[in-house]
Amino acid sequence: MGIFGFFSKEKKESLDQGLQKTSESIFSKLSKAVVGKSKVDEEVLDELEEVLIGSDLGVETTVKVIQRIEERVARDKYLNASELDSILREEIALLLEENNTQDLLDFDLPAEKKPYVILVVGVNGVGKTTTIGKLAHLFKNAGKSVVLGAADTFRAAAVDQLILWGDRVGVPVVSHGMNTDPASVAYDTMKQGVDTQADLVIIDTAGRLHTKVNLMNELTKIKRVMQKFIPDAPHEILLVLDGSTGQNAFMQAKEFTKATEVSSLAITKLDGTAKGGVVIGISDQFKIPVKYIGVGEKMTDLQLFNRTEFVDSLFKKK
Repeated sequence: MGIFGFFSKEKKESLDQGLQKTSESIFSKLSKAVVGKSKVDEEVLDELEEVLIGSDLGVETTVKVIQRIEERVARDKYLNASELDSILREEIALLLEENNTQDLLDFDLPAEKKPYVILVVGVNGVGKTTTIGKLAHLFKNAGKSVVLGAADTFRAAAVDQLILWGDRVGVPVVSHGMNTDPASVAYDTMKQGVDTQADLVIIDTAGRLHTKVNLMNELTKIKRVMQKFIPDAPHEILLVLDGSTGQNAFMQAKEFTKATEVSSLAITKLDGTAKGGVVIGISDQFKIPVKYIGVGEKMTDLQLFNRTEFVDSLFKKK
């Protein structure tokens, strides 16, 4: 287990604070739903449905949660309305568990995959480059050597921003500048990662949702180049989504999962929104594990996703 093999008090406080808007929104609306009610009835469930949709769980996931609570109500005819928040907590925790979202605690990498290669995808503006920089910081602090590749060559700002993050964190960045071939950047990044025996290679990609065919072709070309060095690379395709955009994040997930084999999710900007339920909805609808969440501006505010702590913070009464 690495040095992050526990959920520290500082991380827990950061998570509590980052989810505060969503938590307060859920509790204030739940309180109104059960006021004057002694048991969970159809009216309470209708109100709960509105609360969950308003928190951006999405319609399908909300229906699933309501059905599960209805089954519990059917088993216990006199389910106390004051217990609704604890029931909701239990059902959402179970849902995340069923979706193979793990209780991640540390930044270890598989010893047999060196370098471990992460290809990062996502539209512009979701915090993709910032997420890469923060990941580099967290893995470096965990004692890992990291190489970054600036293959989002269609935006000068993306290249420059990643170089700045590399300087800030103290990790090398491979860059050919703007309007160069992304696959060429990926090739040189992989070469440097292999030659220096780095633990981790993270490659940024263009954040354009142009036609799915073009996106697919571009990512396929990058993957082919990677596999010249490591046959099973990339080991992870990480999709970065902006949690504050709610349902728009669902649409982005839908488009990118059609274009490439996304294997993990990072959901950012949860501290600035009451739509934290999007984490639950996207995990449920796409059956892709949430691996990282962004709950603030600091470098340490990108956290490994821990479903137990997430649900605890989401349903913590302030």
